[in-house]
Amino acid sequence: MKLLLALCTLAITAIAQTSVTVPVTLDHNRIIIDVRVPMPDGSTTRVRTWVDNGNPEMWITERMAKKLGLTMSGEVKDENGLKIQTAAPPQEIRIGTLAIRPSGIKEMKVVVDRTAIGPGMSAEINLPSKLLRHYDVLVDYPNREFTIGLPGSIHFAGTTAQTQLNSENGLVQIATDIGGVKGNLALDFGASYSFLASDVLAKLASLHPEWPQMTGAVGAANMWGTNDEIHAQLLRIDQLRYGSLTLSQVGMESLSESSIDWYRKRAGISTIGFLGANAFLRYRVGIDYAHSTAYFDRMAKSETAAMEVVGLILRPEPDERYTIAGVAEYEGQSSVPDAKAGDKLVKIDGVDVAGGTMGQAWSLLGGTAGETRLLTLERDEKQLTVKAPVEKFLATVSGKAGAGTSKK
Repeated sequence: MKLLLALCTLAITAIAQTSVTVPVTLDHNRIIIDVRVPMPDGSTTRVRTWVDNGNPEMWITERMAKKLGLTMSGEVKDENGLKIQTAAPPQEIRIGTLAIRPSGIKEMKVVVDRTAIGPGMSAEINLPSKLLRHYDVLVDYPNREFTIGLPGSIHFAGTTAQTQLNSENGLVQIATDIGGVKGNLALDFGASYSFLASDVLAKLASLHPEWPQMTGAVGAANMWGTNDEIHAQLLRIDQLRYGSLTLSQVGMESLSESSIDWYRKRAGISTIGFLGANAFLRYRVGIDYAHSTAYFDRMAKSETAAMEVVGLILRPEPDERYTIAGVAEYEGQSSVPDAKAGDKLVKIDGVDVAGGTMGQAWSLLGGTAGETRLLTLERDEKQLTVKAPVEKFLATVSGKAGAGTSKK
């Protein structure tokens, strides 16, 4: 009897280890989890990790690469403002009880002289699409959980959508219809916000002037603080068809011509943009890579895509401080009249923001329209305090589409 119980226990354990569910920190809509990675002495270390199915490349910080004993190679190159080297990936990454091996990834990019793999982030390594494509994955946004398992190990539910999978890098595209405009949109829950090619977004804005629109990437649309975000066009899509799924009130941001060309080359097929996490915050989103199928299980009532935030566009700097890159207008006026582009954002309601993530900064800048945030700014080496109202951007105001424009 004891032997039988022992064998049953081993069998249950083996089954359990084919998939694992771990808690998620949702930071600026990004899926951040803790993993453990082997050290040179045989022990393991905890690493903050970004689950990024919209990026085929594996990244790691220089600090973590050295800690793991990885050998870096190649000259230091500049890539989108980051200093990059390369290194071979670790042999395994342990998520809970499941060992994930980065098969097919010969080298990873090493971010030099940064504490995270991306500006305004906490993650020191990522799980890219090139790795995830070998597994079943499930992101449960309402319950803040991430599940990964061997093919066939996860029970998916919800509306299905046939995907077009790039078998080399794991990028996923789904046929889309937005107000009669058709094309492919990537499924990218690694992105905080959703993006459309600028010409497509402009066409939709012209065809549907009643849809709320604005200029300037505030809130979740403020992903990196690039110059493009200062002038980005935002549009609240009334309804779109994503495979067989119907989504309502999806905020989308314009993607420049050069950026969309780069995405198309990487995707390997025609695409007009990608749907990010903001479109799925009420869903469990699953990808069955082996069968080229995505699942969307709505867990909560959909909400409007309007953003109730202070109208700043932030830029995270290499020294982990934040610069105001731009100020969005609200109903034709500056939403924060006393703030200027170039100011350093020091505190929000008395809380220091230096060293924090974009998600932490924006959680402090959010709220309910009509509330006020007290900002401590630094200008010309002097500090000043200004009052900043929380506005409702991309909302319908006075029977017409509410709009804001960025102001340098």
